[in-house]
Amino acid sequence: QLKEEDMAEMRPITFKSRDGLTIHGYITLPKEALQGKKVPMVVNPHGGPQGIRDSWGFNPETQLFASRGYATLQVNFRISGGYGKEFLRAGFKQIGRKVMDDVEDGVRYVIAQGWADESKIAIYGGSHGGYATLMGLVKTPDLYTCGVDYVGVSNIETFFSSFPEYWKPLTEMVKQIWYDLDDPEEKAIAREASPVYQIDKITKPVYVVQGANDPRVNINESDQIVTALRAKGLEIPYMVKYNEGHGFYREENRMDFYGTMLGFLAKYLK
Repeated sequence: QLKEEDMAEMRPITFKSRDGLTIHGYITLPKEALQGKKVPMVVNPHGGPQGIRDSWGFNPETQLFASRGYATLQVNFRISGGYGKEFLRAGFKQIGRKVMDDVEDGVRYVIAQGWADESKIAIYGGSHGGYATLMGLVKTPDLYTCGVDYVGVSNIETFFSSFPEYWKPLTEMVKQIWYDLDDPEEKAIAREASPVYQIDKITKPVYVVQGANDPRVNINESDQIVTALRAKGLEIPYMVKYNEGHGFYREENRMDFYGTMLGFLAKYLK
């Protein structure tokens, strides 16, 4: 049913991080951007994060955003897969820190190209992308207009303690890639990199979305951040689907989620 001429262009981009790494990614540009107009943008950090990457090709989400006039930026930050072991390892112990710097450097690069309206930038992602959404709002609150946190981690300590049984054998690996909470120094860093402990820095609207039966990112991760942000007086819409897990798979729930997310984005980006 999709017509080729309706599809937005997805371009590969390359830029230098602030500490000299070569970072790759993609920008999906709606027609208005190709005509020289600065458009609102959705920054979409991928899940994982280790070993996962965004790739070029048809992406239903970026095309959906483009159909509403939004550009979408996808950055394959350090720790992404497909760029060699050194690039992967450069992100170890940097989740929520240098990984987020790479995302921010990508946003600055796109703004410098004249594609995006810097006063209208949202950040949205699922799983690690939901966590990156919250950390983006913590670290660079002035960069983003709003955020959508979809099944994202808000507290590294409670995230680790709620690992499902089938993840237990990976505990040692996670200590090497994320943070070793048995090491007091790394535990302190993990707290700094946990959005729930940085509530005072979040000032922009956030839409939180969660599956009640999520075995990977327990619903407590979303409950914590929503409770804390609402206690601060922020209006935080929160969607919970009681028949979903880690991400929505039922069509009616996906339609509900995308419909409300587009409404939320329109409120702040239009």
